[in-house]
Amino acid sequence: MSTADSGVQQYEAELEAHLAKEKAAANLQASIGKLLYEKAIELVLFRNHLVDRSTSEIVDLHNYAKKVVQKPIRVKISMELADLLLEMDLSPSKIDIGKLSSEWDEEKANYASKQDFLNDKLAGFNDSSPKFNPRDVVLYGFGRIGRLAARELIKQAGKGLQLRLKAVVVRNNDPAQLHKRASLLKMDSVHGEFKGTVEVDEENRCLLVNGQRIHFIAANDPTEIDYTIYGINDAVVIDNTGAFRDREELGKHLQSKGVSKVLLTAPGKGVPNIVYGVNHLEFDVNSENIYSAASCTTNAISTVLSAVEKDYGVLKGHIETVHSYTNDQNLLDNMHKKTRRGRSAAVNMVITETGAGAAVTKVMPGFKDKLTANAVRVPTPNGSLAILSLELNKETSIADLNASMKRAALEGNLINQIHYSIAEDLVSNDIIGNTCCSVYDSCATIVHPNGKNVVMYVWYDNEFGYTKQVIRLAKRIAKVQRLNYS
Repeated sequence: MSTADSGVQQYEAELEAHLAKEKAAANLQASIGKLLYEKAIELVLFRNHLVDRSTSEIVDLHNYAKKVVQKPIRVKISMELADLLLEMDLSPSKIDIGKLSSEWDEEKANYASKQDFLNDKLAGFNDSSPKFNPRDVVLYGFGRIGRLAARELIKQAGKGLQLRLKAVVVRNNDPAQLHKRASLLKMDSVHGEFKGTVEVDEENRCLLVNGQRIHFIAANDPTEIDYTIYGINDAVVIDNTGAFRDREELGKHLQSKGVSKVLLTAPGKGVPNIVYGVNHLEFDVNSENIYSAASCTTNAISTVLSAVEKDYGVLKGHIETVHSYTNDQNLLDNMHKKTRRGRSAAVNMVITETGAGAAVTKVMPGFKDKLTANAVRVPTPNGSLAILSLELNKETSIADLNASMKRAALEGNLINQIHYSIAEDLVSNDIIGNTCCSVYDSCATIVHPNGKNVVMYVWYDNEFGYTKQVIRLAKRIAKVQRLNYS
């Protein structure tokens, strides 16, 4: 056989193998949709969302899993397991099909069939498992985080109806304002167009988004509002205005009829500051009604610090955040209460203070007096970086430290918080839309020859990654968390 003929055969064989994966991914895609909308079961692949993914993306996620988890995660096996899940009577749940696929590959000799395997692994997920009633949500404010939260809540409406967005509170809800807010929800310069329908009901001051009616309520003070007249009861208010920061001010929301819980999307004073995955289990949701989801930076660094503290212990460190500019900065040089933030955000790197170092101690008290922190705002609209320079109790190496972070990203309480990146050319735009609050850059890790001084690079989508954390916390305090196999 000539070299040319051999090359043609290799080309055809490789293409045929890939097309077989694409075909399996298409079948898996169909099962993902049926499981979601018919059974309220969401499939993920090692934490990565599979809903609304193309067949090529599904194949690529399996390749990523193979490289990171270093196990043969095959699309065909995932497809076959998903088909079997459709035939089972399961409660609303979130199931990692990647984990199931890898476990089947390792343990198949112990089972007579894939069905027996699934019956064993999901024994506690039967349809008689405890049920919950979905909870109403009110967004107090409709800025960057508010609109992203709205998008995500609407998107998740088919996933067991855990949280239902019923209303948004703004200062002005006249028709012109309502149309503008609809436009801002639909189109976004950073996160792209919302893939859904957005209609305006001027008469009733509502937006109808993917069939969900959302009331827009005009108010200047939470105590003015009676949510029950809109059919809203026992609601969780997500305050994303930043106007109220302490227990007394946030407590005004609880004076409104129809509200039972309050969640602040900023660091709070006198209330529990929670980073989901780190300290969310330390508080009794039955006895506390006001919470803070801390800040985007606190979420990004606390998750990684938690993993490092567990394996090595941290003596001290400095956190430098390279943060996208925010709406409180000036587009052009002008007056500002913060000296340097008055300079043009669009053309300058701006040194400014950050409370992230102190905020970490609210989440992990053991870090008191261990950390200093500062920030540099840079001319990007989204996508930030935290540089953690730490002195550890135990010696380590780049390989060992990265292995520790990979374990944290794949096992335990932080699998939805830490994304382990192996991309050598990773830049800030690449992490926009990442569902994790921390993207650990394994290719950038530095360890001093003494083995105790390390530098770790943690990227984060300071808008969407943080919003996902807010919604995870909202589900916990609303007590609407589904069964989870991950």
